This record gives sequence, structure tokens and C-alpha cells, in this order.
Amino acid sequence: MDTIYKKYDLLKDYIASLGSVAVAFSGGVDSTFLLKAACDALGDRVIAVTASSCTFPARELKEATKFCQDNNIKQIICRSEELDIDGFRQNPKNRCYLCKRELFTKIWDIAKENRMNAVIEGSNLDDDGDYRPGLIAVKELGVKSPLRETQFTKDEIRQMSKELGLPTWNKQPFACLSSRFVYGETITEEKLNMVDQAEQLLLDLGFHQVRVRIHDMMARIELLPSEFEKLLQEDVRQLVYSRLKDLGFTYVTMDLGGYKTGSMNATLK
Repeated sequence: MDTIYKKYDLLKDYIASLGSVAVAFSGGVDSTFLLKAACDALGDRVIAVTASSCTFPARELKEATKFCQDNNIKQIICRSEELDIDGFRQNPKNRCYLCKRELFTKIWDIAKENRMNAVIEGSNLDDDGDYRPGLIAVKELGVKSPLRETQFTKDEIRQMSKELGLPTWNKQPFACLSSRFVYGETITEEKLNMVDQAEQLLLDLGFHQVRVRIHDMMARIELLPSEFEKLLQEDVRQLVYSRLKDLGFTYVTMDLGGYKTGSMNATLK
């Protein structure tokens, strides 16, 4: 534990050196930990900027807002409608780049309006091992990534978050709802809503880590393998099947490989 506390001190020192910051805050594990570190380092010279859009579930926005209210952190919610970005709806391979470029441009504008010196975001060391075109936009716009700079892994972030008493220490990973679509398949408000409601149903049923990937009008449910048996209980199976059919899915399937972050990247060559 001494090592991780020392690393946390290095993180706070790094953030303190920036003078004042706007934190890109989604309410997830990484950005909550980063926001806490920023407040510990800089006090009230911190603002949290949260984007609201149809790719960001209302439950996530509500949790992010509650955290800021509970901790007396100034939060600014900006509207960032990805579907209005030229080319985004077509879901190209660089979709995440298009989104992050637009989002962080807006966050920089808010930072400048509030006289913040820097914009920081919560990618960590583990993000270097996956296809993440959004990090290109982060670099281009001069956004800082303190967790990567101080070599924090996801496991360390969860461990230190627990030590700090953060409610997100064991929260499931979240990615925007657009990541549920196959590259090249058109993203629509209707399908985003279908995915959102399908995942909310599974969460309400007590599943801990869920993704509902959409392939045309087919739902591919990803769960932790330890929860397969629960889904296959007759009453649960029938409920999930009927509700997803009501939402508009033609077929409802379960992925035998289980939950895997970034599984749609398997289609990339």
C-alpha cells in the first residue's frame, strides 16, 4: 500500500503543477478518481465538466451530478451531441476521434471562460493496449492525462479509490453507447435508446457487468461468465427476451465469450 500512496502523491504533485484545471468528468471509475485527486491537489481551483448527449445514459449523468453536489465541486454540464458531428452517424473507425475532438474543444472553451490553466482527462496506463483513436484528439488539443503520466493502472485506480472511500471503486466500466455498434453501421437515436433501455433492464435485474451490442436489429448480450446461469433461469430468460423484443430487437442472443471491453474492435483489421 505504501507504493500506491506514493504514486497518489506524485499524481497530486503533477496536477498541482498545472495551477488550475478543468476535469473531463463522466462519473466513471477513472474520472471520479482523477477529480478527487485534482480537488485534493488544488482545492477550489478545479471545475468538473460533464457532457450530456444521447450516447450518455441518464443514470450516468445523474450519478456524476450527485458526486459533485455531495462534494461541493463546481460542475458545468455541456451539451455535446455527437450525432450532429459530420460523419459520426456512419460510425467510421475513427468515430471516437471525431467525438473527442469535438468534446475537448468545447471543454477547452469552458476552461478558458472559467480561467482554468489546463484540461485533464482520465485515461490510464491500461488504455495504451487497445484501439483508442480518441487519445489522438487528446494529444492534438493539448489535453493532459495525469493518470497515464503517473503510470496508474486500472487495478491501482480501483484500489486507491477504495482507500479514499470513493463510491465508484467497484463500479462497472462504462463506454459511450455508440461503442455498442458495429463499425460502419449507422448510429441512430432509436437504436441508442434501444441499447440503453436493454442494458438498464439487465442492471435492474442485478447483473453487474453488461453490454448489449447491436448488430442491425439483433441484440448480443455480453455478461460475466459467472452470471450466465442467472440469465438462463427460465423466468429471467423469458423476461429479458420479451422485453428486448418489445424494444424492437428482432433476435436476442447471448455471447458465449462473455463480457469483453472493446469487443467491437475485433472487426477491425
